[in-house]
Amino acid sequence: MFDLQKMFASLLELSGSDIHLKVGIKPIFRINGELIDWGDETISMDDMNEIADGLMGKKEKDTFTAQKEVDFGFGVKGVGRFRVNIYKQRGTVAIAIRAIPFDIKGIDQLHLPEVLKKLCMTPRGMIIVTGTVGSGKSTTIAAMLEHINQTKRTNIITIEDPIEFLFRDKKSVIHQREVGSDTDSYQGSLRYLLRQDPDIIMIGEIRDPDSMYTAIRAANTGHLVFTTLHTTDALQTISRILSFFPGDLQNEIRNLLAVTLTGIISQRLIPTRDGKGRVPATEVLINNEMIKEAIIDPTKTSDIKMSIEKGEIIYGMHNFDQSIYRLYGKGLISYDEAIKGASTPTDFERRLKGLDSSDSNNFELGDYKMN
Repeated sequence: MFDLQKMFASLLELSGSDIHLKVGIKPIFRINGELIDWGDETISMDDMNEIADGLMGKKEKDTFTAQKEVDFGFGVKGVGRFRVNIYKQRGTVAIAIRAIPFDIKGIDQLHLPEVLKKLCMTPRGMIIVTGTVGSGKSTTIAAMLEHINQTKRTNIITIEDPIEFLFRDKKSVIHQREVGSDTDSYQGSLRYLLRQDPDIIMIGEIRDPDSMYTAIRAANTGHLVFTTLHTTDALQTISRILSFFPGDLQNEIRNLLAVTLTGIISQRLIPTRDGKGRVPATEVLINNEMIKEAIIDPTKTSDIKMSIEKGEIIYGMHNFDQSIYRLYGKGLISYDEAIKGASTPTDFERRLKGLDSSDSNNFELGDYKMN
């Protein structure tokens, strides 16, 4: 049988993020976004069944038997913590494993924009972190919650499936609830959540209209709510939220969202110049009067992109290209990766070559005033 502990330790030594196991091939690591083979041994069907059986407890086995896939988290003593998805493909078992660091990195350590510290300190509202799978959404939310944990006395309740980062109470008290073991479902836990006296709520992922409505309602009744969506930018995020609800509720949801939304952080990861890691390029929307008006009025929703770009100096908003420009200016990413990561490569290349003489080019994130 494969030495799982050795494989997990090797992944962390190589600063990898994921392991993919499939019958007929060698284990595959994802390191800095790239897939590489690990070891010399090909996984047989017997190997895979033994690995899956060793990773799952009775509860996970029952779920896998019933649903043919299961998510759960576990820790390996002296090695690290991992999130696992076991599923079927072409009639055989396959496994995807995500490494979860024991230590929660701070906003500065992750090279996230300074404005996120200001967003953390807002007393109420909804902060949504978005991006594709593997773009670091959970890591960003963990950094923001840890910033609160270190600076404010609050009661934080998280609902996760599964629990990923493990928090230690500092100034805040943090209750982490896992779907399947601490609560039966997202919907069930959210139904009783407001009776548990939270100041801050973190919902691991919005998956249905009921969860979204509960999140918006919680933000509207004086709580600060964090959550994630699998969307690529702020405009798509707002469209996705609205798509949860039928047409006759659209106006109500637009008005609620305009009042409750605090900010949207969208991100994508870009390899660092030294090839040893990745840094997040971000788009940050911060709600202000112009954004509120654009959310409420469907004819003005498309103006949000321009508001983000123009709201840089006063509010700390920025789009992906503005973020990448700064990462390149700080020497964190290469010229080629900057061009590859840009939303508008041709315009972005002109800017890098100095053809854009905008005064805002010298603005550093954090040099802003917040209403």
